[in-house]
Amino acid sequence: AQAPVESGGGLVQPGGSLRISCTAPRFTSNGCAMSWHRQAVGKEREWISRISPSGDTHYLESVKGRFTISKDDAKDTVYLQMDSLKPEDTAMYFCKTVPWTGGSNCNYWGQGTQVTVSA
Repeated sequence: AQAPVESGGGLVQPGGSLRISCTAPRFTSNGCAMSWHRQAVGKEREWISRISPSGDTHYLESVKGRFTISKDDAKDTVYLQMDSLKPEDTAMYFCKTVPWTGGSNCNYWGQGTQVTVSA
């Protein structure tokens, strides 16, 4: 199995938008779910969102309505569209392949991509 690779992070102004991506080879064929997490400096890593193999999505309450998780199975890629960004969204964002019923060879973390929300 290959670890996921995140991309697309950067600096964005408050109220702005950013889309980050995560490519995880064979996560689709392995039947994995995918999740996004973030970790701000000095804080614990927190779960943000998850998308199941069938496309069901779940979100952390504080990002609901602002963040949207989606996936392109043909590209083995998951996206996190982040709108109405706030300074408190500043963190390193990680994706993870998630064990799922009927799946195999999941449970790998990526190295992260930095998102900074600042004027």
